[in-house]
Amino acid sequence: MARVVISEKARGKAAARDYSFTVVFEPLAPGSAAPQNGRKVRSSRNTSVSGYQVTVPLLPGLTTYGRTLAEAREMARDAIRCHLEGLQKDGEPIPNEKTAIKEKLRVAISA
Repeated sequence: MARVVISEKARGKAAARDYSFTVVFEPLAPGSAAPQNGRKVRSSRNTSVSGYQVTVPLLPGLTTYGRTLAEAREMARDAIRCHLEGLQKDGEPIPNEKTAIKEKLRVAISA
């Protein structure tokens, strides 16, 4: 999992706040559908799509896409920034990566 740091200068304030979130870049195989508005949609044309679907576990519902890893990182930064601005506007707390409890769980399923 990669980490993306977002630095924002507060409007009308001298202080800047840095936020850091774990970001998951999942490679999409050629021939898979590119996500649109958070959902995968099959094109009527038979084109091969590859790239990266991006999710941020600490920000549920945040999903974006980039054709390259660099584009996916930039899209992630923009999506996180917009999500955080929305949380601030609504008076909601911004999740803190440092206080979140993180674990990896192993799950077995029958074949």
